[in-house]
Amino acid sequence: MKQSQLFTRTQKEISKDEVSINAQLLIRAGFIDKLMAGVYTILPLGFRVMKKIEQIIREEMNGIGGQEIFMPTLHPKENWLKTERWDTLDVLYKVKDPTGREMALGPTHEEVVVPLMKRFISSYKDLPFAAYQFQNKFRMELRSKSGILRGREFMMKDLYSFHADAGDLDAYYEKAKQAYLNVFERVGLKNETYLTYASGGSFSKYSHEFQTLTEAGEDSIYICERCRIAINKEIIDDLNHSCPECNEGNLDEKKAIEVGNIFKLMTKFSAPFDLKAKNENGEDIEVVMGCYGIGLGRLMGTIVEVLHDERGMMWPEAVAPFKVHLLSLGENEEAEKIYRSLTEKGIEVLYDDRDTSAGDKFADADLIGIPYRIVVSKKSLAGGGVEIKKRNESESKIVGIEEILNILN
Repeated sequence: MKQSQLFTRTQKEISKDEVSINAQLLIRAGFIDKLMAGVYTILPLGFRVMKKIEQIIREEMNGIGGQEIFMPTLHPKENWLKTERWDTLDVLYKVKDPTGREMALGPTHEEVVVPLMKRFISSYKDLPFAAYQFQNKFRMELRSKSGILRGREFMMKDLYSFHADAGDLDAYYEKAKQAYLNVFERVGLKNETYLTYASGGSFSKYSHEFQTLTEAGEDSIYICERCRIAINKEIIDDLNHSCPECNEGNLDEKKAIEVGNIFKLMTKFSAPFDLKAKNENGEDIEVVMGCYGIGLGRLMGTIVEVLHDERGMMWPEAVAPFKVHLLSLGENEEAEKIYRSLTEKGIEVLYDDRDTSAGDKFADADLIGIPYRIVVSKKSLAGGGVEIKKRNESESKIVGIEEILNILN
């Protein structure tokens, strides 16, 4: 893409109300636009990042047998009454049409997926089964001050698994754990992200979160480096301030952002809808469930919080909007040739062909944070080629034009 054709622009200054790093950088770089607190438009650069995150998650969910669907945002009130959450879930947005019919804007989809699966699950032979979606969620967050880390409307992947017994759920739950760890490794957060014990609430003794270390985090976790797990502050007293796996008591308290969670729901939602299956003997058994969520915007914002410097963002290659930021300093045909050549070979390039100063181009390249920067100028061409450097490196080097592909591959 030619940057001159990108309808968004970078900004030098934004509202002082934006206190979070992710909001400051993503808005300034033209990845998102704030409509109101907790509600953002995802702009072209941000959309490219979001879709790459989505595809990584999709591949990992498919890898554990998930089948992708897309469920409605509007939910009938009676479904939420059945689970007794219509009057108890404080983040639930409720709407009413002119006939008086009341509905909910879905913050989660247990109330939809369970009655849906009643149409397809009747026998133990239909189990296990897992379905997932990428869907807008709506939650009445009253403290939406952390950019896209805490939204009122946001994109989420939610997967729901259905099992004949708790043992089968346990086995699938372990597969889901690993799939989540794979996701966070692929998006560049492996070293900072910990499997974290959390309260299971009314579902089970424990659930698990995936927490990424950053001072921007709203959560406090206690880390056992020996086992590479953590414990959420809300349940640390129950575990006597020790690791549940090795009993180590020397735990480090750190700030973190929750980037994913998994729960064993058991029959919490299948029972209200009478979701049952016949076993081998023709007897009714209650279907047990698990649920597994990742917020895509939250994950994008977390990457920014962890991977940035004073000049801007530093995207991992797997989720970067483009692989190469090509800067043309002054008018030269060589930059155009390189752009066409790389694009023809399937390499994603943002080509800064704008009529603006070199200083502006360098500043914008650092702010946008694409992994590789290639500068084509009369000086570099006189020196034998083009200037290339990685966003996370301080020094650039001059390489021959024919060497570019070898470096990028």
